[in-house]
Amino acid sequence: MSDPIPYRRIMIAYTIIMERSMQAENSGMKSRIYNRDEMAGRPAEKEAPFFGQRLSAVRRNKGLTQRELAERMQVKRELIDYYERRSPNPALDFIERAAAALEVSVAELLGSEPNTPRSKPGPQSQLQRKFEQVKLLPREKQKFILQFLDTVLESNQQKA
Repeated sequence: MSDPIPYRRIMIAYTIIMERSMQAENSGMKSRIYNRDEMAGRPAEKEAPFFGQRLSAVRRNKGLTQRELAERMQVKRELIDYYERRSPNPALDFIERAAAALEVSVAELLGSEPNTPRSKPGPQSQLQRKFEQVKLLPREKQKFILQFLDTVLESNQQKA
């Protein structure tokens, strides 16, 4: 027969967790859906530093997740989370790379230039995301795509 002590400990821990969960629900605490790309760890208990708030706002305005920004900067997502939520003094190199990846000026990222709002709120359209990918292609492939687009647009104008 197996030892009942580990089973008792598990049941006690489970009971405590359930009681705390019920207390949280009864006290009016709202549960949040966890999205790994949007948040890491538990919700912050204190306000993020100014740069972190700006980085997060610009990233979201561009319709990017932390993971997508990390891929553009070729860093880990956890580093983006660190700068958005905890770093009081970001390195100049990181600020410059983040601004380049977000396609904004360093001044705008730091909040000294007005943030130019997009014409439409929300994430980028599929077409906008494709154009972002085209920007990363070699020049020759970009020229080919532009020629193709010119041909399609010209044929559309002739029909109209």
